[in-house]
Amino acid sequence: MELDKPKLEHLIGHWIEHNDSHSTSFSEWAVKIETAGYKEIAEDIKMAAAKMDECSELLKKAQVKLG
Repeated sequence: MELDKPKLEHLIGHWIEHNDSHSTSFSEWAVKIETAGYKEIAEDIKMAAAKMDECSELLKKAQVKLG
């Protein structure tokens, strides 16, 4: 597999978009889960959303370094 800059830019962008989509979904479901009475589980899912956001921030740093 040949890995050039445009391919890497596309890949990192895709990962960020994918993570953001998951983070949004996790956050939306956490509200529903908490409303259903599963507060501790909702907290874990909120933490998963935050971790996904952290991953996106690291990928954005990689984008900047890529130029």
